[in-house]
Amino acid sequence: MSMPNFRAVAWDIDGTLVDSEPLHHRALVAASKGFGVDLTDLPDMAFRGVHMGDVWKRLQSRFPPGLAEQEWLDAINRHYIEHRHSLTTMPGAVETIRMLADLGIPQVCVSNSCRAVVDANLDAMGIFSCIRFSISLDDVAEGKPSPFPYRMAAERLGLPAGSIVAIEDSFTGLASAKAAGLYAVFYTAQDEDTAAESAGVTPAMTVGALSEIVSLFSSGRAEGLARRA
Repeated sequence: MSMPNFRAVAWDIDGTLVDSEPLHHRALVAASKGFGVDLTDLPDMAFRGVHMGDVWKRLQSRFPPGLAEQEWLDAINRHYIEHRHSLTTMPGAVETIRMLADLGIPQVCVSNSCRAVVDANLDAMGIFSCIRFSISLDDVAEGKPSPFPYRMAAERLGLPAGSIVAIEDSFTGLASAKAAGLYAVFYTAQDEDTAAESAGVTPAMTVGALSEIVSLFSSGRAEGLARRA
């Protein structure tokens, strides 16, 4: 069976390009402390992969009655952005992005984080020049697992969805990419069992190293893309 003619890459960010969960957790604890709430009883990364709206619902009873959700979120985001340079990139992430950029492959980012956090992540990684555009939770009516974010990415790229490779580390993201028709790749940095498959979302491909994505793009295809650009 021949491989499709892939023409672009759509990257998830949190957990795929950057190991952001530790900083997200520190920001949650620090910001909440500013409102007089001690969350140090929570295990590290207690809300890994959980939408912040759902985190608020679970913790709201612990906060002062007059505290608004947006005020709380703004405080968390401020802490995250101020400490963005403490982020650790995933192994091979920056190198892989730059290799694809050198091949002329269009790359975008599709994230469930807000715009400020997306931009902070891209800034910390130093990859703004390699990314055509990014889609944040602020840009869409529905976030992942809805297909809407990846559909928007395909439309903005002006490419058939099936010609775009999406790389995700969660079943939520995989579900979004698959529903939008992209070639959904599951990235597992720890060689762990694919939680995605157990959740009923089967990836088109599973990789343990981000550099494996480069093999999906032959130099001939890349040269053709460069000529058409």
